Amino acid sequence: MTGVNRPGPDLAIDSVEAAVYTVPTDAPEADGTLAWDSTTLILVRARSADTVGLGYTYGAAATARVVDQELSHVVTGRCAWDVPAANEAMTRAVRNAGRPGLVAGAISAVDIALWDLKARLLELPLTRLFGVSTKDVPLYGSGGFTTYDDQQQDRQLRAWVEAQGIPRVKIKIGESWGTAEPRDLDRVAKARRSVGGDSELYVDANGAYTRKQATRVAGHLEDHGVTWFEEPVSSDDLGGLAQIRASTAIDVAAGEYGYTLPYFWHMIDAGSVDCLQADATRCGGITVWLRAAALAEAAGLEISGHCAPHVHAHAAAAVPNIRHLEWFHDHVRIETLLFDGALDPAGGIIRPGASGAAGHGLTFRHQAAEPFRVQ
Repeated sequence: MTGVNRPGPDLAIDSVEAAVYTVPTDAPEADGTLAWDSTTLILVRARSADTVGLGYTYGAAATARVVDQELSHVVTGRCAWDVPAANEAMTRAVRNAGRPGLVAGAISAVDIALWDLKARLLELPLTRLFGVSTKDVPLYGSGGFTTYDDQQQDRQLRAWVEAQGIPRVKIKIGESWGTAEPRDLDRVAKARRSVGGDSELYVDANGAYTRKQATRVAGHLEDHGVTWFEEPVSSDDLGGLAQIRASTAIDVAAGEYGYTLPYFWHMIDAGSVDCLQADATRCGGITVWLRAAALAEAAGLEISGHCAPHVHAHAAAAVPNIRHLEWFHDHVRIETLLFDGALDPAGGIIRPGASGAAGHGLTFRHQAAEPFRVQ
């Protein structure tokens, strides 16, 4: 490849800025513990001369203020090649602001933008920058909201399995904080009929159940061939996750609310999960996501990328213990709407970097996004 920039001290980060876009859902959405009718994306642009890197997270609009007021000045002026140094500087700068939650999302979005910027300066896909362990990254269709009626759920599941050839799908259970258990079990049975016997069926309770209830529900899930039980109890209840994991043959997964690397260590050390989940838009960006993957690998566990599949795609290809990424209905719809360069999930795999486009391969669609801009 010709014309590739080489690392040098003169390539500085000139500016970092954030914008906010709120996109209505295409139908009411809810899981076991939360309901929503819109989703907010916080977009970060990191600039070096004429090159711009893009990063984003999903969360509250106030996340953008954290980027602009707490992080931008920390990163601006730093060498564009040294993303881990910028990540560490941001983490140290927010000591008194509080690292988890909104602040972690802001750090994550900036970190993702900086990795994208570096790869674009080098005119390389992120897969070339990281190096790959696998070219084909598995994914699973995710949606099946508790607000869906039987017909909506059936259409969505069949679209993934039959139209797109995705062999793994997930629905939400734990409706109304676990108080609608009969409907949960009925929806699981109907989901199995929709996808047939050859597709993997996953469920996600979003921490809605108690320990005893989750153990009881797991027995019914086994009857329908469910192989993934996500957050059967709160992800803060590491002992409860470990207890449920020991009581069922179904893989127990959690970790999407890990905002720091030590959280993942504590989860692994407690024996809480069969597969670690981590979200690069929350945990500290791609920098920390790759470290979480290494922690999981050292413990003999696989890692799964939570939501925001286009953020995770290139990093997922770089680690040997990737299980899959979550092709989450809400985020896929937004990422396809607001960006060019979306990946093709046909056959249940994506191939990040295959197009040769620099960075993560996404280009922001300014005109399409403008009606949704709120800040």
